Parts: sequence; C-alpha cells; structure tokens
Amino acid sequence: MSSYLPVAVLDTEVFPVSYAVGRRRWQAALAELSCSKKHVPYRCAGAGPEGEDLFTDTVWLGPEDASKVVVLIGGTHGIEGFAGTAVEIDHLRLIAAGHIRMPSDTAVLMIHALTPWGYAWLRRCDADGVDLNRNMVDFSKPLPRNPGYESLRSALFLTDASQRQAAFADWERQYGRESLESAISAGQYVDASGPFYGGQASSHGRRVIEDLIDKYSLQQRDLAVIDLHTGLGSYGYGEIICDHEPDSSGTRVACRWYGGSVTLPALGTSSSVPKLGLLDYAWHAVMNERSCYITLEFGTFKTDQLFEVLLLDHQLWARQDNLQARSEHSKHMLHHFCPDDRAWKEMVLFRARQVFTQALRGISAS
Repeated sequence: MSSYLPVAVLDTEVFPVSYAVGRRRWQAALAELSCSKKHVPYRCAGAGPEGEDLFTDTVWLGPEDASKVVVLIGGTHGIEGFAGTAVEIDHLRLIAAGHIRMPSDTAVLMIHALTPWGYAWLRRCDADGVDLNRNMVDFSKPLPRNPGYESLRSALFLTDASQRQAAFADWERQYGRESLESAISAGQYVDASGPFYGGQASSHGRRVIEDLIDKYSLQQRDLAVIDLHTGLGSYGYGEIICDHEPDSSGTRVACRWYGGSVTLPALGTSSSVPKLGLLDYAWHAVMNERSCYITLEFGTFKTDQLFEVLLLDHQLWARQDNLQARSEHSKHMLHHFCPDDRAWKEMVLFRARQVFTQALRGISAS
C-alpha cells in the first residue's frame, strides 16, 4: 500500500518565476532521484522570450514493466505550468527523500510543460493560438461547431469592457449561464485569433501524448491520470473534475478512488461546463475498466474575471504593434493563473499531495 510519511514543510519556493527557471529546477530535482528513471524530452518549435529552446520533458519512474501507472501532467495550458512545475518538483523531492512509498508493480510518468510555448510567453495557448485542451478531435472529419461562439464573436472582441459585459449579460438573460459559458469556452474551430481555439491539426502537446501512449504501451496498463490546471473554481481549492461519461467505468473508478469530491460537468456538478476536444478523450480511448482520468483544477478568481483576462490577451496578440501592452497584460495573466500568494501556493501543494496519494492507493488496490 502506498502512503506518505509525515512531511511538515510545504516549500512554496518550488513555484518558478519563468519557464526557463522551472525547467532547470525540474531537471535538478530529477537528478536527485536514485530510483530507476527514463528521461525523454520533446523539442517544441519556436523559442521563448529570451531565445531559449522549448521542451516538453517527460520521465518514467519505476519498473519499465509496471502494470499500473500514475500519470501527472503539467502545463497542458501553458501559463498554468507554473503550478504544474511546482507540484511535480514537490513530488520529485518527496520521492527522492523517501516520503512517498511507491507500491510494487507501479510506475509514475511525469509530463512537464506540455505546452511550453504558452508557458514561456505567459499564454494558455501555443504559438498558433491553439488550446491543446480543445485539440483532441478527428481532423479528418468535419470539425465541431459552436454556434454560440459564432454569435458572440463580435462581442468578444469589443475593446470597451462594459459593452462586452453588457452583451454577455444579455445572452445570459436569454439563454442562461451555462449557455454563455459554453458559447465562450466550450471550444471553437473557426477563429485562430480567438479564445479556446481547437486548431486545424494536431498540436505539439497532442503529438507528445500520442507518442508516450505508444512508446510505453499505456493502453495495456492500468492508468491513473491527473492533469493539473489552474484558474477556474473556488480560490485555492483543487477540484477533481471527471469528464468520463456519468455511467462509465471511468466515473465509477474516479468516485471510488477520490470519493465525494469528484465533480462531473456532464451532470452540472462542476465549475466547468462540458467541452469539445479535451485532452481527456485521448486517454479515455485507451483506458481499461480499472483506469480513470481526472483534471485537478485549482481555483483562483471568478469565471467572469477569467474570461476578461483571456479576451484581452487574445485582443492584444491579434495585433502586432503593442508589445508593451502585451508585456503589461502578461502580469495580469500570471496573477490570475498563479497568484503570488503563499497561502494559495500552500493549498495547491497540499491538495496535490492528497490527490496523488489517493491515486496511488486507488490504483494499487485495483
């Protein structure tokens, strides 16, 4: 049975100040491990703001033939990688110090900075404006449509925030709050400059995930996948969001492992509405009946504030003549997705430890 030994310190210094610093610290923490490990980096096209190369780093910890694997993903949405790096470094340290007891026949796969360009440039998306968490669709078929987004698109790009908010309020009065959130954030495939854009082809992060599934034959193993996110929900709380179908084995496993804190967008119990093209779906397709995928979403500020900060980000990046404004706004992006608040950071680390332990205990008993 897996467990944590008593650990008193939650070191918030594990939260980095940049992608480059985060990667160096992640690699340093990895070097401290004495257990079996296999480090596989994936180069991403483009460069960071200082000209640095960009990578998604992955590491397999434990026996190569393990039948059970806990997968920890950080940086699916680039800027959310600050918390992802912190959680992964914290766990690497705990493993190195012997504070985490790994069950036999169990491995850990950590994926760091799945969208490294967005992490480096303080954006959620990649260099092409693609939201990886809307990119898991079949591009050989007609792409999904979001008529609500198409109707609201002109309002999304209004420069006057009061006019934009008035348009949103009018939509909400007519169609309801869930309809408004779905129109804006459920995903769209027509507007590369707009938010929650799923793209027209497989993104870097999708290719990494597909390669890892194939490389490690993950479809043949029991899986506990934890995808780390920030920015939605109650401040500091780590909500366990399950996008498996309500009557599926994945949902039953999630509820068994994580208990009553599991929420389901499909049932309206989550801070998230149902969405198109989620990363979850790539994993659902290869999971057996003893596996599940959850999003561990750490809340910050209100959903309306999330929309405002993202919409302004996309407005600024749609133009080429406002580098200073982009730079200033990036501070607001970072504040929303990784508040510089010790209490918030401690809550993230504590909750992540709790959920990781639940995953280890659950999968070892499956």
